[in-house]
Amino acid sequence: MSAREKNEIRFLGTAGARFVMITQFRSSAGTVLSLKDTNVLIDPGPGTLVRFASSKPRLNPAKLHAIILTHKHLDHSNDVNVMIEAMTEGGFKHRGVLLCPNDALSDEGDAVVLNYYRGLLERVEVMKEGGIYSVGKLEINTPKRHVHSVETYGLNVKIRGENKTKVSFLVDTLYFDGLEDYYDGEVLVMNVAMYKRREGVDHLCVDDAKRIIEARRPKPKVTILTHFGMTMLRNKPWEIAKQLSEETGEKVIAARDGMKFELSGFV
Repeated sequence: MSAREKNEIRFLGTAGARFVMITQFRSSAGTVLSLKDTNVLIDPGPGTLVRFASSKPRLNPAKLHAIILTHKHLDHSNDVNVMIEAMTEGGFKHRGVLLCPNDALSDEGDAVVLNYYRGLLERVEVMKEGGIYSVGKLEINTPKRHVHSVETYGLNVKIRGENKTKVSFLVDTLYFDGLEDYYDGEVLVMNVAMYKRREGVDHLCVDDAKRIIEARRPKPKVTILTHFGMTMLRNKPWEIAKQLSEETGEKVIAARDGMKFELSGFV
């Protein structure tokens, strides 16, 4: 990350669900949001550190200000401990923030963040429904607990002191009435793992994405689909995004591994 201010979303990986993760048909590395000199890594799944090292230009994890786990499933959290180590320069710099649900830390269940690495951080904040958290120049809101098999929260990101939500991350969840009302970002990043609805699977499908885009007020300036499962990949996410654009009249694009989306027009 250069000295020049970056305002972008970098999709290091766009894999969703376990089979794409274990085959690596798409990378399961996380997403980096850079906004107003504040760098946040979201959901560091398997391979995130490798993607930092292999990116051109190379990404420096010591420039991160925070790591966020939207939930503790391995495709979202596997690299969290090694990324904390890298963010703190081997633990020699006591810095950085971790935001995560309580069950990612719980000593009574399957904690994914190890105690040692928690101690390397400047602070750990436990996310909850309606929570508001400050990281650098950003304000991050977790508006609603999602319907998922573990504790899960999406994100609304604002620049501190401003009213508009710049970017929303609508992450893993079963669709429920009013879901779209919680995410008002000018840019909407939406996890769409399934092509068609499957009973008993708590993820969004293409019909859900269409419903959200059509129902949302105000409309996002752009919706970016990501976190693709096997059925999405078989049906070509770029074709799905094109179809959704035509059907809704709104701008919809599909993320690719390594894709950078420029946010300068939104700040």
